[in-house]
Amino acid sequence: MFRLLKGFGVTFNYFRKKKITIQYPDEQVVMPERFRGIHRFFPDKCIVCNLCVTACPTDVITLTGKKSEENPKKKIIDTYNIDFQGCILCDFCTEVCPTDAIVMTARYDNLSSFNRSEHFKDIEWLTNNHVYGYYEESDPVPEMGERGERK
Repeated sequence: MFRLLKGFGVTFNYFRKKKITIQYPDEQVVMPERFRGIHRFFPDKCIVCNLCVTACPTDVITLTGKKSEENPKKKIIDTYNIDFQGCILCDFCTEVCPTDAIVMTARYDNLSSFNRSEHFKDIEWLTNNHVYGYYEESDPVPEMGERGERK
């Protein structure tokens, strides 16, 4: 009999706790600070060094560039594509980029679909991905501390 009452006590304690269910399309979950979501690409910063392509363990990044007409030593980016069908969001491409041309955002809403072709993102889509972490592009970028944490 004591075990039965103890079991009911555990069950009734769940009724007193705060509800954690959210209504997803209307409410968004606040992601942790170091969450790795969909990429954001800045083509004006890219120097076409191909470090992101070589660092990608799943080979889902394609990058092509052409020589600049004004300066033959400089390259201009031509195409930049990521196939999120095989991307494991490992953050290697952003860590090796010397100019921070590609960064991880806190977006996670476009990572699932019923059509495989929707997982292929080109340079235009990656550039227009304006949600950058917890702030929009127009908001000031938070300062980073010595160890990379936000102040």
